[in-house]
Amino acid sequence: MNENKPPVLGMILKGYPRISETFISNEILLLEKLGFSIHLFSMRQPRENFSHEIVNHIKASVDYLPETLLAPLPKLLYHNVLLAQKRPGEYKIAVKTALRRFSRTRKSATIKHMLQAGYLVQHLLPSRSVQHLHAHFAHSPTSVALFASQMSGIPFSFTAHAKDIYTSDPRQLREKIALARFVVTCTEYNKRHLLAISNKKITPICRVYHGIDTDVFSWNKKERKTTPPYSILTVARLTAKKGLPTVYRALRQVVDQGFDIRHVLIGDGEERQQILSLIKDLELDHITTWLGAQPHEVVLNQYRQADLFVLGCEVASNGDRDGIPNVFLECMAMGVPVVSTKVSAISELIQDGKTGLLVSPGRPTEMAQAMIRLLTDKDLAHRVTRAAQHCVVNDFNNKKLIHKLVDVYRSAGL
Repeated sequence: MNENKPPVLGMILKGYPRISETFISNEILLLEKLGFSIHLFSMRQPRENFSHEIVNHIKASVDYLPETLLAPLPKLLYHNVLLAQKRPGEYKIAVKTALRRFSRTRKSATIKHMLQAGYLVQHLLPSRSVQHLHAHFAHSPTSVALFASQMSGIPFSFTAHAKDIYTSDPRQLREKIALARFVVTCTEYNKRHLLAISNKKITPICRVYHGIDTDVFSWNKKERKTTPPYSILTVARLTAKKGLPTVYRALRQVVDQGFDIRHVLIGDGEERQQILSLIKDLELDHITTWLGAQPHEVVLNQYRQADLFVLGCEVASNGDRDGIPNVFLECMAMGVPVVSTKVSAISELIQDGKTGLLVSPGRPTEMAQAMIRLLTDKDLAHRVTRAAQHCVVNDFNNKKLIHKLVDVYRSAGL
């Protein structure tokens, strides 16, 4: 390694850039501002035709791994054979690990991840001065990081978020934790779960909240005049864990009780058709505007107009669940009161009756009552919005939190 060049942090991502993963882009930019040199390895090409403005400020270069197994197989095999000849001992260890992991789940993705790692180590790493590999998400990116670490001798770590934790095979996740230099996760709820899976082995598991840029998401201090028609906002991926059917059934009850409301839904996802059909079936299409996925500028404008933010988070049938959705932090910082559910780590941010209102998941009547309370009780709305804004600014400012993450990296020698 050139001694005049700073060590490089190699970051393995599922895709880059991604509209739904602004927290990762924020982290990369803040690390760069604090002197880190970063190179990105993405497992997928961008899937949206636009990206958030923050991506334009990131200096890190990005290499894209072959996404699939069959079409690029000759290229993957070529670089893996070269690597096996060059580092036979290390490659044999990775193959043994891959076979062990494949025997547990019988998923071909394990073989793909090993071959992608070989391609990364042989073809991409030699000119990158990478000293440490860090993967975002505990599933496929961390699988690639694990194999790349065994093949190269470069240590790895990973950040575990939400779906990647609760839908992963615990045996596979336990092994990743054991082999990693350290693990980062974004809630105390996640940390307890990971400690239980790891049987409290020696790998450090560190809780670092994501936070948001409180300069971008800031309250203009102007008093909101909440009068009908009330503007209610939801920003979410259209997926089961967001509990959108509960939200819309609650909205139906609010309308039935005579309240004049308008609802804006921002986001897209695999359950788009089911959600849009439900809106029509509940005869809420005349008060609902679906905007699809949108950049920050549009979301910010909607926060400024909203009287209330609502999201019905729940545990999906496959175990998937949220941590602390960043949209809560954003709207709370903007002075929008929040109604959500008592699921996962949400109560680490939203204290019921203090910084928002929480109800049981899957209970539209409870949710409707909470929405009506915040829309009609001006004193309550005033108290919770100010307490929420104070909480976000003091405890979830990403410019403060990034220093905790830096300490973790520095302890690993970066």
